[in-house]
Amino acid sequence: MKTGVAARFALAAAFIALAAVLLQVHGQGEIFPARLPIRSFPMQLGAWSGVERPIDKSVLEVLGPGEFTVRDYYRDDDPEPTNLYLAYFPSQRTGDSIHSPRNCIPGDGWTPIGSSQITIAVPGHAEFPANRYIIAKGDARRLVLYWFWAHDRGVASEYWAKFYLVKDALHMNRSDGALVRIVINMQPGEAVDAAQQRLMPFAADVIPLLNDYIPR
Repeated sequence: MKTGVAARFALAAAFIALAAVLLQVHGQGEIFPARLPIRSFPMQLGAWSGVERPIDKSVLEVLGPGEFTVRDYYRDDDPEPTNLYLAYFPSQRTGDSIHSPRNCIPGDGWTPIGSSQITIAVPGHAEFPANRYIIAKGDARRLVLYWFWAHDRGVASEYWAKFYLVKDALHMNRSDGALVRIVINMQPGEAVDAAQQRLMPFAADVIPLLNDYIPR
């Protein structure tokens, strides 16, 4: 494992361990607010209709105890799917934590060819940062947006996500959190900003619903 990757894992593990200690010290038991199951996330989102995609058992074993769903959403006027992945961990106090796509985007022949952070702004919610990746396989390209979400707060950095995990363990006696990822196929010759503009109406339909499944 390369030094930088090892350091990131060590730092993340340290944050999670600290969160576990704080939960033990701060309260008798971790709080688990009422919420809707991730698998009940709407199949119909505005003009998009969803199709559930199976997750391999081997992948679920790596992900650990949590709730996950992968959907392809289609519109009548667009044959290309918009892929949504939601991963929710009710507790991260025992070392089970959100797996960052940054560590697994290279796979199945897809290679990152560009990355940046953007700001997502949708009506009714404060702006928050997200990660934007362009991945390629042969002549095909995809746009990937993902962010970490917990308690009505979106962050792009996995380190800030771990920082807030510790903070919330101390102040809220909770260690739950989620990852939200949206992927679309880019059209031949399409600019990255144009692809992002196509993706954002779908994100705007997803974000207002998150707090029902990933509690504030």
